[in-house]
Amino acid sequence: MPPLNADERATLEGWLDFYRATLAGKCQGLDDAQLRVAAAAPSALTLLGLLQHMAEVERNWFRRVLAGETAPPIHDPDADTEGHDGGFEVFDHSTYDTALVVWNDEIAHARRNCAVRQLDDTSPFMAGRVSLRWIYTHMIAEYARHCGHADLIRERIDGATGV
Repeated sequence: MPPLNADERATLEGWLDFYRATLAGKCQGLDDAQLRVAAAAPSALTLLGLLQHMAEVERNWFRRVLAGETAPPIHDPDADTEGHDGGFEVFDHSTYDTALVVWNDEIAHARRNCAVRQLDDTSPFMAGRVSLRWIYTHMIAEYARHCGHADLIRERIDGATGV
């Protein structure tokens, strides 16, 4: 649960961590085959694909954009790194254990990159600059949208609902 009465940074970080935990919770207790179950035809969206995608998104915003790091795509090494945040495609060699480790590593890297910056700090993005505050807000929205997808996929797999 995010803090109910905290400063802006703690609130933003609390909501981002809440949605990170929600996505992880949607995957818990399922085997690799279940994590590969698509949402509903014609969509190929899976819980494993969402987890991989969010690792790519964490890498894109907190490493490439915020910190200016050169960081190649994780799950599709042939993809163009410019704005890349794919990862939805699940390959034969994709596993939950690997995806979880990679995602947690990206979250840890994101936390380190954010810890040394203020909310008003900016980085070059597109034709302007983007603040850490904006990136946090964008990431909360990104996770919230995909946690909604995860809710529906999980319910389809085994009927589980809730946080």
